[in-house]
Amino acid sequence: KNGICTGISNFKIEENMKKVTIVIPNYNGEKYIDECFSALTKQTYKDFDVILADNGSEDNSISKACQYKDKLDLKIKKLNCNYGFAKAVNEGIRQSQAEYVILLNNDTHAGRHFVENLLKAIEMEKDVFAAQALMLQYNSPELVDSAGDYFCGLGVAFSAGKDKKASLYKKKKDIFSACAGAAIYRRKIFEEIGYFEEEFFAYLEDVDICYRAKLFGYRNIFVPDAKVLHVGSASSGSRYNEFKVSLAARNSMLLMYKNFAPWQWAVNFIPVLAGITIKAVFFTKKKLLKAYLGGIVSSFKKMGCMEKTHSDSRRLEYKKVEKELLFNILVRSGIKE
Repeated sequence: KNGICTGISNFKIEENMKKVTIVIPNYNGEKYIDECFSALTKQTYKDFDVILADNGSEDNSISKACQYKDKLDLKIKKLNCNYGFAKAVNEGIRQSQAEYVILLNNDTHAGRHFVENLLKAIEMEKDVFAAQALMLQYNSPELVDSAGDYFCGLGVAFSAGKDKKASLYKKKKDIFSACAGAAIYRRKIFEEIGYFEEEFFAYLEDVDICYRAKLFGYRNIFVPDAKVLHVGSASSGSRYNEFKVSLAARNSMLLMYKNFAPWQWAVNFIPVLAGITIKAVFFTKKKLLKAYLGGIVSSFKKMGCMEKTHSDSRRLEYKKVEKELLFNILVRSGIKE
C-alpha cells in the first residue's frame, strides 16, 4: 500500500559545478512533468542543473522527463521503489555539488524569476539556512497555498496564509520553517545539522530540518518575489486522507521527541495535550479519528530508533526556539501574524 518498500538501486550521477541544483522528487507524477519542467526552461537565471529523484515510479515519468535533456542540464536519480519524500530529496542533495539546492515539488509551475529571486535572497543573508517561495494555489492563483510553515507549542504545524489573498503577503520575513515544496537551502549546512529525517517518510520532514537549523542558530525566511503555482497533494491524492493524516500525526510527535530539551516537555505538556484534543475533534468530523490516533500511537514505537538533535560544538538555542513555539500559538489562533 502506498508503494513503501526497502532497497535502492545503484545509479551514479556525474559531478557538476553549477551554483544551484534543483532537486525534484517524483512518484508517478507523469501528468505534472511537462508543466514543471517547461517552467524551468524559461527561468531568467540559467546557472542551475536539475536532478529528478524518482521513487520507483511505475508510469512514464522518467521517459517524459528525459525529453527535456536537450533543454535542461538534467540527471535522473532512479530509486527502485517508493521511499517517500525525505529519502528521495536526500539522495538528490547528496549527489549535488552546487552551493545551493532548491527543492521543488513536481506538481508546481515556477514563475520566471523563481530561481533568480530565491538565490538573491539567500545570498544576501549569510545566517539563512532556507528560503521559501510564495506558493500559490494552482486553480486559484490569487490565493496562498503557503507563505511559510510554522510549528507551535500545541504540537501542531501549519502553513501561513493558507487560503488567504496573495496580495497580503508581499514582504520578506522570517518564518519558522520553509516548505520544501519550493525552497532553496544552503547545502553546506546539511553537513552540520543533518539531512531530512528519512524515518518520517513524508510530511513534516521540512519542519523538522528547519527546526534543527534554528536550534543551531540559523534563520529561515519567506521570499514573496519568488512565486510558484502548486497543485497540492499530488502523491497522497487529497488534502485529508488516512495515509496523510496518520503520517502527519506520527511525525508531529517524533518531531518533538527529536528536538525538545527534556524541560520543554514540562512546559509544553498541557498545550500539546490541548492540541491533540483539538485535532481529535477536527478529525472526528472528517471521519479520520482512527487514522489520527493511530498515527500518534505509532510514534511511540518509532522513538526508540530515532536519533535526537544534538551538537558537540555549541549549545543549542532551546530557549529561543521555545519562545517562538509559544508565540506561534498566538499566530495559529489568529491573534498575531
